[in-house]
Amino acid sequence: MGIYLNPGNEQFAVSIHSELYVDKTELIKYTNSRIGKDRPLICSSRPRRFGKTMAATMLAAYYSKGCRSEHLFEGLKIHQNEHFNEHLNKYNVIFLDIQWMYGNALEEIRRNPSVKVAGYIQEQVIAELKKEYPNCVQDTDISLPSVLAGINVSTNDQFIIIIDEWDCLFREDKHNEKLQREYINLLRGLFKGTPTGAFLKLAYITGILPIKKYGTQSALNNFREHTMVSPGHMAEYIGFTEAEVKELCREYDLPFQEMQRWYDGYFFERAGHVYSPNSVIEAVDSGEFGNYWSRTETYESLLNYIAMDFDGLRQLITGMLGGQRCSIDVEAFQNDMTSFRSADDVVTLLVHMGYLAYDHAANEAFIPNEEVRSAFLRSVKNGGWEEVMEAVNASEALLQATLNMDEEAVAQMIQEVHMQNSASLVYNNEISLSSVIALAYYSACKEYTLIREMPAGNGFSDMIFIPKRASLKPALVVELKWDGTAKGAISQIKNKKYVSVLKEYKGNILLIGISYEKKSRKHQCRIEKYEI
Repeated sequence: MGIYLNPGNEQFAVSIHSELYVDKTELIKYTNSRIGKDRPLICSSRPRRFGKTMAATMLAAYYSKGCRSEHLFEGLKIHQNEHFNEHLNKYNVIFLDIQWMYGNALEEIRRNPSVKVAGYIQEQVIAELKKEYPNCVQDTDISLPSVLAGINVSTNDQFIIIIDEWDCLFREDKHNEKLQREYINLLRGLFKGTPTGAFLKLAYITGILPIKKYGTQSALNNFREHTMVSPGHMAEYIGFTEAEVKELCREYDLPFQEMQRWYDGYFFERAGHVYSPNSVIEAVDSGEFGNYWSRTETYESLLNYIAMDFDGLRQLITGMLGGQRCSIDVEAFQNDMTSFRSADDVVTLLVHMGYLAYDHAANEAFIPNEEVRSAFLRSVKNGGWEEVMEAVNASEALLQATLNMDEEAVAQMIQEVHMQNSASLVYNNEISLSSVIALAYYSACKEYTLIREMPAGNGFSDMIFIPKRASLKPALVVELKWDGTAKGAISQIKNKKYVSVLKEYKGNILLIGISYEKKSRKHQCRIEKYEI
């Protein structure tokens, strides 16, 4: 048993013996399905605190010859699988924690500046391979792929390679292109080419970013990638599923609706709603709901990205703060933290980092939940977006004026939000008007779910605010008129029967018409109670 070659199962043992453990062992069923198949290469990219390391250590405990782990899997889901024993502790495993190795390499470089990070990583693993295969490894060997190929030729032994935080160098030393290319060349040697097919049984790598692209091609395009944009078969293993969170709430007597409001929002077609694992565990452990995100991710990193000077980025962020979604093109992103060419690139990075969720079917990004929303708000507050913060701070009063049916006050408040944010929210149509409305009603997101362009009656309602289950407030049906009248907006709600979409809703409903007249640059508001 070594540090890198055939590690033990101690880390996995700590995980399963912790008080709060959610069984994700069926991931092994998927990784087993790739053994002996074409392209047995899996890259799982997901945000920090979404269980990357736990999954990697679980796989090492299962596959590694350096330990005996059957007792650790007893009672867990994978133990019932008919192929469980077929691969259990049968393979030579090389496990690399790149974050840890990078830190060690930097210490070595301080003592000897000629040391290279990629060379240091190879040197450490080769040293352990030499102890295990003294007749196959020479003192002069410096290439890890060549050493593994030589071992395979001499012994027919194959290896499973597990790399945790594979993209660490792209995040920690983001401007060092030479280092990154040396590292990518190492990965190419391990995972591409004819010799790889001989010595490699399976590869599983984790990170935050998808695999780095150069131009239009990935440097390692033979990997099966599972990301926050397209999770594929990994969907149910990225985060906690809704069923798992409901079970935790039941077991620890916590209100599921509040857990949902704080930590839900990510959604994958194969898995349904997905929750941030670290945040859910922190909430269960402490018995309190709150923002645990900022304790693991500093808001400064988010601030740096949303402050980038790309046309339209500020408007997109402002709209999403108000509960809107934004259409994005995720394909052009180069999968690093420096090659930004557009607002879409920045937004796509924020999806991979977990600051935004992504609707694959609609190609839309949005702020997923109250926890992440508060991280955005903190960044905006400290980033010189004073006019946005003024609108946010005034949003509670606007919501109350709306519920009080104070039409004049609502119109005046929206007017002020528009004037304060005219630089980032330029009016030219009803979509622009909706950006202002969404921001103005920011605080409503605490108790409402905002749905835009919702199919209703004989058309699409501009905005519907549906109260969350714990709220006693009325539903709000909002129609917007750019260069029209608020009265005309109310008439459209009635004539096209937009309220019909709320036929299952048993509470009170307010109809709200908001207009903006281009010539006078004035807003109007009309509010009526819906009479059943």
